Amino acid sequence: MRHPSRAAKALLAAAVLPLALTACSSATGTSSSSATANKPKDPNAGLLTGAQLKKALAPASFFAAGFAVDPSGVRDSGTTYTAPSSSPAAKPDCALLGGTGWIEITGDSGVSFAQNDYVSKNTSEDIAQEVDTYRGTTAETVLADLKKVVASCASYTDSDTHTKVKVTGADISGLGDAAYTITLTNSAWVNGSTLIAARAGTDVVTVMSTDGKDNGAATAKKLVDRIVTSLKGEHAHA
Repeated sequence: MRHPSRAAKALLAAAVLPLALTACSSATGTSSSSATANKPKDPNAGLLTGAQLKKALAPASFFAAGFAVDPSGVRDSGTTYTAPSSSPAAKPDCALLGGTGWIEITGDSGVSFAQNDYVSKNTSEDIAQEVDTYRGTTAETVLADLKKVVASCASYTDSDTHTKVKVTGADISGLGDAAYTITLTNSAWVNGSTLIAARAGTDVVTVMSTDGKDNGAATAKKLVDRIVTSLKGEHAHA
């Protein structure tokens, strides 16, 4: 049997070494790629925190003279996220529409929020503002669920006057990606109340206003538009 010379052995070893290095490199690259592919996606990626949403709320300068923030109504979820949940009630508690956190009536909760409430010391008129952030397409679900709630809440009993509150709802254009407005009226009240929910991407802006002789409608629309615009800025800087 012929044996390769020392020179041939050296050439053979030199040829095999690059192949081995290439195979090793290829295996390493495949492992790294697999690790990246298997890394779970952050479900909250791109979503604003409560601290960021807080910056999007209208400042005190937005509100008319005489209005001041109610300290007990100032809340936000801070810099962390919470686990979302969805538990729409078979029969909604329509009276929830009379509160500042009325969006809770849908049974859908987001991962972050910020809210506050301004009250007039002269007239007791109330203006509440809130932003909730949801994962995926849940923000669209919130508006759809809200419409279903209003469809089953033609009225409810006001706990203060023990009289019937009439509830009407309708789609409204020009605010965010989609918006829905609810009007609450009662013959026992001096003025009615306007609620608006507007979706801006994964965020849902909700306001409640009794300010003005139009059931608070003009102020509610102006406030929603202000918050939606501010949210765009917060997302741009996030």
